[in-house]
Amino acid sequence: MRQLLSGDARHVAPLVLGAVLTYDSPEGTVSVRITEVEAYLGPHDSLHPDPGSHTFRGQTGRNKPMFGPAGHLYVYFTYGMHYCANIVCGPPGTASALLLRGGEIVDGEDLARTRRPTSKSAKDLASGPARLATALGLTTADSGRDALGEPFRLELPVTRARDISTGPRVGVSGAGGSHAYPWRYWLTGDPTVSRYKAAKARPA
Repeated sequence: MRQLLSGDARHVAPLVLGAVLTYDSPEGTVSVRITEVEAYLGPHDSLHPDPGSHTFRGQTGRNKPMFGPAGHLYVYFTYGMHYCANIVCGPPGTASALLLRGGEIVDGEDLARTRRPTSKSAKDLASGPARLATALGLTTADSGRDALGEPFRLELPVTRARDISTGPRVGVSGAGGSHAYPWRYWLTGDPTVSRYKAAKARPA
């Protein structure tokens, strides 16, 4: 598994669609089937520098987990209210990760509902990166932890998903959110995939 995740995030992304990530937290177990991800690279790729990545300007204390090793979590806090979770890809020292954008809760739905009391239906529990991280119970305290070892598990699907769509990333401003970076991947037609929303244009 770690060897697979050590590849280019853009190549790894289709392989993890349909995979199940489980967290056996102190409060209980929640498992989510991943239905949508976004690939992010860093300053290392001269052919495809990624202006949408947290690592575009180099390593910081916050984004350090994105520089490896593969299979670890990178969790960040955004808009002063939400956590978002990534699985690190690529070899150590190379910034790369997959943002977990959407999923289906396949175990621990009652606990996920407790954590996400505003959800109107089961399909909304992990539809969106902040919802997914909240349903799993992930915070920045989990950033840097190994998603491939206890209390976490990442299990690939038995067969690779065939019907996969790609497009620009959600809410990324500037060139990084354009069609030049079609690095969002999702299971076509899955009801737990989040809605596409372009970043708001900045005033001139």
